[in-house]
Amino acid sequence: MTDQENRLRKFKNVGKDLEERRSNRQENQIELRKNKKEEQMMKRRNIESVDVNEPLSPVQVNNSDGSVIQNAATNEPIMTLDDIKTHIEGSDPMKVLSAVRSTRRLLSRERNPPIGKIIDANLIPSLVRYLTADDNPLLQFEAAWAITNIASGTTEQTKAVVKSGAVESFVHLLQSEHMNVVEQAVWALGNIAGDGAPQRDRVTEAGAVPILIKLSTSITNLPMLRNITWTISNLCRNKNPQPKIEVIQELLPTLKLLLANDDRDIMTDACWALSYVTDSTDERIQLPLDIGILPRLIHLLHSSDPRITTPALRTVGNIVTGNDMQTQCVIEEGGLNAFGQLLKHQKNNIVKEAAWALSNITAGNTSQIQAFLDAGLLGPVIEVLRSGDFKSQKEAAWVITNLSTGGEIQQILQPIQAGIMEPYGLLLDCQDGKIVQMVLEGLRNFLLAAKQINQLEIMTNVVEESGTLDRLEQLQHHSNEDIYKAAYALLEEFFSDEAAVAANPGEAAVPEVTPEGYLTMGSNEDATEHQFSF
Repeated sequence: MTDQENRLRKFKNVGKDLEERRSNRQENQIELRKNKKEEQMMKRRNIESVDVNEPLSPVQVNNSDGSVIQNAATNEPIMTLDDIKTHIEGSDPMKVLSAVRSTRRLLSRERNPPIGKIIDANLIPSLVRYLTADDNPLLQFEAAWAITNIASGTTEQTKAVVKSGAVESFVHLLQSEHMNVVEQAVWALGNIAGDGAPQRDRVTEAGAVPILIKLSTSITNLPMLRNITWTISNLCRNKNPQPKIEVIQELLPTLKLLLANDDRDIMTDACWALSYVTDSTDERIQLPLDIGILPRLIHLLHSSDPRITTPALRTVGNIVTGNDMQTQCVIEEGGLNAFGQLLKHQKNNIVKEAAWALSNITAGNTSQIQAFLDAGLLGPVIEVLRSGDFKSQKEAAWVITNLSTGGEIQQILQPIQAGIMEPYGLLLDCQDGKIVQMVLEGLRNFLLAAKQINQLEIMTNVVEESGTLDRLEQLQHHSNEDIYKAAYALLEEFFSDEAAVAANPGEAAVPEVTPEGYLTMGSNEDATEHQFSF
């Protein structure tokens, strides 16, 4: 199977194997999601706001309600690692607390925290043991903070935390009466869940989900609710395997409530969670649709904040990779109304993903293609082809090629009448062989459509005047055998002397103009109007 055939199978077209199309679509989505999101990190460290190399001023650790856990005043310098090892298991409670706090402060450095050295010193077992010190919430808090930052490290460092049994202890801390302790447990579990599917499942199997759901509906403290939302998003993340569908079903009503929140960070992380849920099979795409999340997602497509727009667009884009009914839901909800502005967005990544989403709509049925045309999106797509960055141009080209593959003749020829040929044909010069093959496929579709209504001469003139014919001829010398064969076949079928005779049997027809101003088949001179009569 050629690369071209592989790409074509990534879209929803009649006659294509559904399961294979889904598998290939997943690979395509991975490519679209390679860029790391600065706004959405899988793991987060709790950085101390003061210089950890200087003694702390007297402070207190407070609950969210303002009550004091315990006086945390300290002016002592940070212990050395050797001193920490000496005192962390000692009999003096103050020395123990000081050792744990020193560990936490070392790990809270903004740069180069010594996570590896802490692990090598075998301090994790002691820190985990103090998570269960319910009679000493300050010690719990300091230990939880330290472990949170260890879990923010590499996969191996996170695994060391999980192996120590910390997950179950953190789930226990979710039910603490001290909100600072609870928040630190939420944070730690989010770091662990964000590390990968096995760690994520360890968190859900430890019983974290129902407690997090309960917290999300009872907490009024905004920073705490933000952390809960972020942790929930990490519980929806990662594949191979995906989260259990029962977990997703349990979390979705809470995600719907969080999505309705007016806080930017909460909305953003809720959207990311939904993007992970919908980056999957049709069955999982249907789950958020069934509980009515789509209207809010469509609304967020219009947000002026790209932090919100990006995951909302990604989620909607995932939905339109589903079956025709799921794609239709987006159309009927008015989702296409947002795409005109998204295609003009200042962020290239948003333009690219908007074009990618539209390419899956034009890969749908003819009524969905018509909805795309009726929404006035052809012009903005052409503009992306003309002046967008290369990645956006590629996705815009797929919008056009998919339209040419599944549309009716009138629909297929509309992009030609709108002036698509020049920017579309320019992609024949690109170095990406798969894109060249895709454009060749689209050109063939356009030429065949014109031929079916006996207006091939108009189309060949468009191809020639745009410079695309010259590029086709140059492709006969391409190093890729499939490309030069495809280019040669197009030239032979549509641009040879035999093709010209077939297009104009007998004497040349007299050009005529329809009442709408469209030319029917006529001479070369008249054909330059580039209009088709249907």
